[in-house]
Amino acid sequence: MTNSFGTRFSFTTFGESHGRAVGCIVDGTPAGVKISVNDIQKELNKRKPGGRYSTPRKEDDKVEILSGVFFENSDDEYGITTGTPISLVIFNQNQKSKDYSEIKDIFRPGHADFTYLNKYGVRDYKGGGRSSARETAARVAAGAVAKKVLEELNIEVLSGIKSVGKLEATTHDFEYAKTSEIYSLDKNIEEEQKNLIKKTQADKDSIGGSTLVKIKNAPIGLGEPIYYKLDNILASAMMSINAVKAVEIGNGELSSRLKGSVNNDGITPKGFITNNSGGILGGISNGEDIDVTIYFKPTPSIFLPQKSINTNNEPVDLNIKGRHDPCVAIRGSIVCEAMARVVVLDMMLMNMGRRIEDFKKVYN
Repeated sequence: MTNSFGTRFSFTTFGESHGRAVGCIVDGTPAGVKISVNDIQKELNKRKPGGRYSTPRKEDDKVEILSGVFFENSDDEYGITTGTPISLVIFNQNQKSKDYSEIKDIFRPGHADFTYLNKYGVRDYKGGGRSSARETAARVAAGAVAKKVLEELNIEVLSGIKSVGKLEATTHDFEYAKTSEIYSLDKNIEEEQKNLIKKTQADKDSIGGSTLVKIKNAPIGLGEPIYYKLDNILASAMMSINAVKAVEIGNGELSSRLKGSVNNDGITPKGFITNNSGGILGGISNGEDIDVTIYFKPTPSIFLPQKSINTNNEPVDLNIKGRHDPCVAIRGSIVCEAMARVVVLDMMLMNMGRRIEDFKKVYN
């Protein structure tokens, strides 16, 4: 099983949903970056469960730094990255494995139970093990480290909820999204989106949604054609997140219905006239905002009766218990933001060696 992502800046996650802990090893962080536990905790707090519009599972998601950051004194708030692997751990506190005991031999529709068992011959039925979205807490922690490096370069990654079901934002206000309970980008439709989530939850069902990620101030030149293009790796990063079923860059699917005269971004001496490309041309960033839209399927764990089979291939009627998000896209948006940061930092480190002049600036 492959559990690592990235090249120059990378992370490897570990742990299970109902195991003792989840965490990650972050490799490739430049030395000398000022960072605190609170910097990482603030990002984890955005993703952690327990809100009105997420699973009622209560987890503080309290992170600990085990290595890779030097603190002069044990009670110092800030430390300095040493350039060595940064180890981060989050201990699980609120597992209820008994919620899954009745379905340990049943495949849940929409989940990875069927594929994991057929691939590995064994599966962790307690919350899904590695296939659980609990693993994404570690990704957010890694993304928080990347954020501290990108802040040094004035690069900002923002995210917000674009749609819940068919209720789609018509304005994209990322500052408002920071204050919204569901990270909604449009204050004019936020209440409708909330009401839809609550109604769906009351109906014992779930609803899909989409997230918009915007990367601001990324330099021209990020991306390694031909097989490691920026849009290629961004899409790969997003598709690796639980429940993501589609990714668009810029106009995305809409571009397939337009004429070139409409979709092309005209260029003037002052820059691009439009940004239909989403900030990427030929797999390389062009200096414009990079826009990525990510689409999440409905949370597969619902509280309605479903048809399935057990491990003996016998038909069964399934009734799921437990604690589950009515709309996984809400907390998923924070994971998308984190993964975008990892990709951008990784690409920037790779880009440093693109020309001989770059080597001379460092070594001469």
